[in-house]
Amino acid sequence: MAPKRIKHTFRLPPDLSAQLADFAGRKRIAQAVVVETALASFLSPDGSDRLEAALSRRLDRLSRQADRLAYHVEVSNEALALFIRFWLTNNAPLPDTVLAAAQAMGRERYESFIEALNRRMEFGPRLTNELSFDVPGKTESDAGSAP
Repeated sequence: MAPKRIKHTFRLPPDLSAQLADFAGRKRIAQAVVVETALASFLSPDGSDRLEAALSRRLDRLSRQADRLAYHVEVSNEALALFIRFWLTNNAPLPDTVLAAAQAMGRERYESFIEALNRRMEFGPRLTNELSFDVPGKTESDAGSAP
């Protein structure tokens, strides 16, 4: 035997009433069931706790993503700075007689670099992945020893 139901009469704005009718029609359920479910969800004491938990999980995920992004930016900046320092300390300025030929060679090398970068971005490993494999981290046994 179904529990006794109490009839309620209330008025809705036309646009909200249209949304209710549209949603109930799409789900093929009675409008009363939609209103009943919405009220139960809104009035449930743990509804706000569930919403807060869902928001907390999402914020945690966004925070981890922002941390990873910051790490990748830091690695990129350090790699670029290291390359620039190396290049500036190991390459002497060219005399004017060979400057045009060096610039032409530089353009060719730059185009090759861009092609290699495109290939690597599409198919190749990422620098951060290589760092984790190429640079050994300190293990617990290394923690007590001097570098």
